[in-house]
This record gives sequence, C-alpha cells and structure tokens, in this order.
Amino acid sequence: MNAGAALRGLMVAIDERRWDELQRYLHPEFLCHFVHTGESFTRAEWIQFNAGYPDFDRLEIQELVAAESEAVCRSHVTCRSESGLLHFACASFARMADGQIVQLTEVWADIGQQAPPETRASVANPA
Repeated sequence: MNAGAALRGLMVAIDERRWDELQRYLHPEFLCHFVHTGESFTRAEWIQFNAGYPDFDRLEIQELVAAESEAVCRSHVTCRSESGLLHFACASFARMADGQIVQLTEVWADIGQQAPPETRASVANPA
C-alpha cells in the first residue's frame, strides 16, 4: 500500500469509528508524535487514544498530498461538548515502512482563534 492510500484509509476508518481496523494501517514499530503537546504514542496507545477520545464526532479530510512513501493530510475534526460543536484543524504527516505507516506527526489547532494583534503588521484597506 502506498502512503496516500494508507493515510486516507486510516482517516476514513477513524471517521467511521472502525477502531479494530486501525492496526492494519500501522506498522508494529509505529510512533506518533503530537508537535503541539510534545506527546508520543506507540501503535497500541494511539489506537486507544483515538477510540477513547471523548465525544468525537467527525473527521473530514480536506486535503491529501502523497508520494510513494510519504503523505500529508489536512483534516477538519469535530467533537461534541456541552457548549456545542468544537472544531479543530489537524495536519498529519505520515512516513511508510513495509507498506504501513511507521511514523505519524500531527499538529492540532482550534479553529476560530484570533491572532494576537502584535503579530500582524498594520495594513491599510484600499478604498
């Protein structure tokens, strides 16, 4: 299986809550690293993390770019909460070994954040 097919298959299985199928896409030496929190997960830990994520709603692939042994995917993920639907953006970078994903690096962000004003140059709006 190439990287694009593996990453797409993994993301669709998550969206459809087919937790028992995730292992088929992940190499026995799989390691996932979350850049935003510094956490790392083995294959069993990452599957358990996803299956047990509280109030998971949907994972929708928005963009996927792939080569034979590497792929990247941008997803929109939603979770339910008492205050309504929470929206997240996720970038997933996958590397393959022996036809399975051996390394996954993910970067998660809340959608709808405001940039700190001091990080943006003033730009005049043209009339």
